[in-house]
Amino acid sequence: MRVSRSLPAVAALVVAALGVMTAAPAQAADAPPDVDLPFEKYTLPNGLEVVLHVDPSAPQIAVNVWYHVGSGDEVPGKSGFAHLFEHMMFQGSKHTGTDVHFSTLEKLGASEVNGSTTTDRTNYFETVPKNAVETALWLESDRMGYLLDSLTEESFRNQVEVVRNERRQRYDNRPYARARFAVAEALYPEGHPYRYLTIGRHEDLENASLDDVRGFFRTWYRPSDATLVVAGDFDVAAMKALVEKWFGGFPKLDKPARRDVPMPSLDKLIKVDQPDPMAQIEQLQRTWIAPANLAEGTFELAAVGDVLGAQGWGRIYKRLVVQEALCGVVYAGYEGRGLSGEFSIIARLNPGVDRAKVEAILDEEVAKVLAEPVSDAELHRVVINTESEFIWGLEDLTGRADQLQWFNHYTGDPGYAAKYLRRLRAVTPASLQAAAKAWLGKPYAQVVTVPAPAGGAAPEEQGGSTP
Repeated sequence: MRVSRSLPAVAALVVAALGVMTAAPAQAADAPPDVDLPFEKYTLPNGLEVVLHVDPSAPQIAVNVWYHVGSGDEVPGKSGFAHLFEHMMFQGSKHTGTDVHFSTLEKLGASEVNGSTTTDRTNYFETVPKNAVETALWLESDRMGYLLDSLTEESFRNQVEVVRNERRQRYDNRPYARARFAVAEALYPEGHPYRYLTIGRHEDLENASLDDVRGFFRTWYRPSDATLVVAGDFDVAAMKALVEKWFGGFPKLDKPARRDVPMPSLDKLIKVDQPDPMAQIEQLQRTWIAPANLAEGTFELAAVGDVLGAQGWGRIYKRLVVQEALCGVVYAGYEGRGLSGEFSIIARLNPGVDRAKVEAILDEEVAKVLAEPVSDAELHRVVINTESEFIWGLEDLTGRADQLQWFNHYTGDPGYAAKYLRRLRAVTPASLQAAAKAWLGKPYAQVVTVPAPAGGAAPEEQGGSTP
């Protein structure tokens, strides 16, 4: 069931429910409030950043660690290492025993225990009853400082095969997933860290050695390259003492050096047909290089995505799905990353539909966005929906911890929420049009997934056709 409310009402409901956010004075009586997540940020002498967010509404605590390393920090021939290491971190460390991270926390009543990897970071998190927080901190501390003490060839090879099977399940044997490899190959030159997906190449994972993994850990998994967020029901002084107890004894090491990777650009339209034995119908995807997360123009490009592709009312969605029934799936949107971003339009064609007709509609609708401002009503709808989703996302304790991490990672300020909302509200039809011209007026990569007989080669072994 979908309930429509005005943004001020939504914000007021969440603020009242949480009791942890404060509304800054509004400039006008009907202006929505700014959202403020109270926190304290400090840095241990060894370089570990710590962010504390108190919420006494429930007796639980979220422990959330971000290591500021992702697949975007990998080098050619070592793809998949960041994600592989996410798996290795759950295998056990010097003082914990082997493969007991999940079971230990589950016995203590943890509601969430997991990790994830992107191009920009690797995170580890658990939400536990407040009386179990020291155990959670100990587990995170032990694998930060003593993982290599228990690393064995057997556990390493086991996780290599786990990751390769994950790739088979999520990419190699899933319809339309091969298009992602083709898009990355079309957009990014050889040597660029985004050319290969976070999951990695089978060849690189097979060739990885225990020494490679040890080197990756020593380079990136150090206190000065990590941020610990603790959010929930705790006393600040007591929590600082626990953080010092479990993390303060690690030595200070310099932040790891990062490569300076320039933003790629396309000088011509690239078209690729990607055979896919798992696909039953054609899918057309257009992707443009876009600015990095939170850079100038990113709020506008995200709004363009909704104006074009929002389910039910987006311009492309209405034409292709509702009015002309040419497609069953339509998407448009911006995805930001640390080095650069992407703007994509995806249309999955209904059986028998002429691809040229869909291409012509996409050409026409993108040209309209470039040629004239969107309506005030369209933009207002986008802002309302985006802000509402953002505010409701803060209702969950784990979501708040991760949002503090996200802002801290990309801006250095966990309290960026108010500025984020102000930037969102400042988008105008004119600024949206300007960003569309700046980025969507450039050449793009078009990858068409074409159904193919079973038995095709793995994605990195297949070459698409480029007219």
